[in-house]
Amino acid sequence: MTTRAPEDVIVVDALRKVYDEKEAVAGITFSVRRGEVFGLLGPNGSGKTTALETIVGLRRPTSGTVTVLGVDPARDRRRITERVAVQPQAAALFPTLTVRETIQLFASFYGARQDPEAIIEEVGLQDEARARVKNLSGGQERRLLIGIALVGKPEILVLDEPSAGLDPASRRNLWSIIERQRERGTSVLLSTHHMDEATQVCDRLAILVHGSIAVEGEPDALIRQYSATATVSFTLPPTTTGIDINALGLTGDITTTETYGGTRVAVVTDDADAVLRRLTFTPGLHAFDYAVKHGSLEDVFLDAADRKPTESTNVMP
Repeated sequence: MTTRAPEDVIVVDALRKVYDEKEAVAGITFSVRRGEVFGLLGPNGSGKTTALETIVGLRRPTSGTVTVLGVDPARDRRRITERVAVQPQAAALFPTLTVRETIQLFASFYGARQDPEAIIEEVGLQDEARARVKNLSGGQERRLLIGIALVGKPEILVLDEPSAGLDPASRRNLWSIIERQRERGTSVLLSTHHMDEATQVCDRLAILVHGSIAVEGEPDALIRQYSATATVSFTLPPTTTGIDINALGLTGDITTTETYGGTRVAVVTDDADAVLRRLTFTPGLHAFDYAVKHGSLEDVFLDAADRKPTESTNVMP
């Protein structure tokens, strides 16, 4: 059983959800702290959306418990809807209302709310404020959904694939929105398929595989754990003679590829700095076009996705 800390606003303890004998979520346990951005990652069908829907009270657990702001979200729906906002992957909006009218409508549902004009500006829809919902692009509608979620000043913001359909500039704007919410003390729980997004915005994350948490921890800590090695690449010009790469004393696995510009060398090593020093101080080497590639969250994700259901790794902050 997980222990609830005073700053935890979401506590998920041994959550299971079964549909017609199919286990969508298989006993997951994690918590989200106040003012934290927590990411749920995983392949399609891993249970992310089911977990989110249970956390916001749209579904009841088959077993286990979910506590949000100290209450059961499925039993105390009114309190949850007043304090928790959800931006789903898709929603049915009024197609003939304008963007401004839509934000104003949803703002009217809350006692404490943000200025609709400020929300329109925050999600970058100033130029579309008079446009009707039915005429919005997919990315614009996605931004409108985020604005609807923000207008009620939520304590917890739940985002399900928030950047789907957004262009690169809009994604960057979304990340800025999430960062501002964190600065205001809002907790953000999001699911995403974008590894750069998870690395950029998440304080902690969990990767779901087959309905179970395969990996959990801070993005940087996870990357360090799964990136014990780095690849140092460089090119030797065609004029280089008398150099035996294998005799340089480089620590790691070495591969060479002949290219138009010379010989491309890649060294997979657990000490990239030592390799670079050796290369730098070898007389007559004349190497150029150096590159050092470390692992990424995508490597962690792919490793976790290939893992068997019983395997898991937790990296605590």
